[in-house]
Amino acid sequence: MTADRVMRQRGVTLIELMVGMAVALITTLAISQLLIFSEAQKRIATDGTDAQINGSLALFTLQRDLQDAGYGISAIQGALGCEVRAVYKGVERAMALAPVLITVGADGAPDMVQVMSSSKANFSVPALITKDHPRQAANFFVNTAMGIQVGDLMLAVPQAPDALNWCSLFQVTKTNDGTGNGLGNNQVLHNSGQSHWNNPGGATIFPAKGYPTGSYLFNLGDFIDRTYSISEHHALQMEEFSASTGSAVTSELFPEIVQLQAYYGKDTNGNGVVDVYNKDLPTNVAEWQQVLTVRIALVARSTQFNREQVTFANPSWDVGSSTPVSGSSDCGTSSCVVLKVDALADWSRYRYKVFETTVPLRNMLWHS
Repeated sequence: MTADRVMRQRGVTLIELMVGMAVALITTLAISQLLIFSEAQKRIATDGTDAQINGSLALFTLQRDLQDAGYGISAIQGALGCEVRAVYKGVERAMALAPVLITVGADGAPDMVQVMSSSKANFSVPALITKDHPRQAANFFVNTAMGIQVGDLMLAVPQAPDALNWCSLFQVTKTNDGTGNGLGNNQVLHNSGQSHWNNPGGATIFPAKGYPTGSYLFNLGDFIDRTYSISEHHALQMEEFSASTGSAVTSELFPEIVQLQAYYGKDTNGNGVVDVYNKDLPTNVAEWQQVLTVRIALVARSTQFNREQVTFANPSWDVGSSTPVSGSSDCGTSSCVVLKVDALADWSRYRYKVFETTVPLRNMLWHS
């Protein structure tokens, strides 16, 4: 065998092997970096999609209920703010008659928004009481029973609500013998024993003076009473009152909603235009008549936890500078409200999106 042939059979040298391995490692490193970058970009896009979907659906749900707030209970403006008393199976329930009630969270914590309205599908018009209704009477005489049906929840509203003349919730029943619809000759019956909402003679629910001529009945149907808040699991939750059980059921609607802030939009000078947004609860009829809109903001959080810090400050809600908003501060040429999320565990390892809208309370504007 010649020396030249021996040289051809030796294969690669150590140096050639090391060079090949170095090239392979560099190539692998480049591909790995590309894959890591691609995965990071995909995670950012996925995070944004999750937050966008959850935030949009949560805002739509809350906005839809706010648009119907006050239906059937705001036709008589003098009744707004009236204390409503009810008893179901001996358990008392009290609330204020208002389309929207905002419960303010402490130190920037999420607010709660309660929405109330009539659930009548066709129409809900007030019925004028045409004869004095003593405290222990079991029937109201009204100018019309249009739209009223057995089983409807009704609200008796005095001419001038105050501490001694409150609003009372009762349920329409049949006649004493359990027949008929209880609406003959423009009468609305509320016999005890036929409903868990009607105490005997109304003795523990109606004011001492009863309801004089000129008072009103509001038809609530099954009554819509929903309260939206942020759950401990970081979700938008809804507590819905059930007229059939006299209690409320809570359900979580959309995950990763971590903040809810709400403001009353008020027309304080009577020109029909909102001139201030604040969280001050109206305390009388005149103040409730000033409330024309509700302004809300939600913060949705991404579902992806990031190993590194990706958020460095609480998100801001740009509320503009044309109308004063309580609690806002200057942010450049505009005004902003800080939406606190830094109380959450590992808050800086998530991304956030702010969703906001202003909802006109059309039933307050139309008195419907």
